Amino acid sequence: RRRSRRHRASPVQPLRGGCPLSCEVCRGSGPTCSGKLKTCEDGKDACVVLVGESNTKGQHSVNTYKACMKFSDCYSGFVSTTMSPKDYMVSNAHCCQSDGCNRGSIPPPQNNRTENGLQCPACIAPFRETCPGTQAARCVGRETHCIYFAGNVQAGIFNAKFATRGCATESACHTKVGAEVPSASYLYFLRRADCLPAPQPPGRAE
Repeated sequence: RRRSRRHRASPVQPLRGGCPLSCEVCRGSGPTCSGKLKTCEDGKDACVVLVGESNTKGQHSVNTYKACMKFSDCYSGFVSTTMSPKDYMVSNAHCCQSDGCNRGSIPPPQNNRTENGLQCPACIAPFRETCPGTQAARCVGRETHCIYFAGNVQAGIFNAKFATRGCATESACHTKVGAEVPSASYLYFLRRADCLPAPQPPGRAE
């Protein structure tokens, strides 16, 4: 009787015969948060819980985010992005499709900062839609791809353009143009989502 309905729900069709889904909704600092169950808007057919660890200009934080989102936009698992040694974000997320299924907590992401020899063009351009990538980010851990993401970023009532390039895990390639992508602190609306394998380094001379 308690079989998972995860495989029965197509992301395209309304879940559970059109009954709206209810998810726990909260945002907080630390590895978990708790909030009220809220009914999801039309088209949002999944609950997400995401724990993120980020460094922005050397300011370190751990935050948790729970909400409704589109199942087709939702990625369960680990994502890591690095723009510079002092600007990176790692997250662990779980997506599910039953009422209140995002209650409780999930393990925080493993944060392996060991350089793996790959590099990507890097830049961070708040309030702009493009950035040149004239710097080089040194990829770490499982980051094997280069990303170029641009669009709008929202934090509360604040909404601004952004563009960023850097290293990422292959899991970041799940993100598509038009997606609403949560991080632990912000919500990103993507108009550009390029993700390519990082170029192999040339043979080292030393």
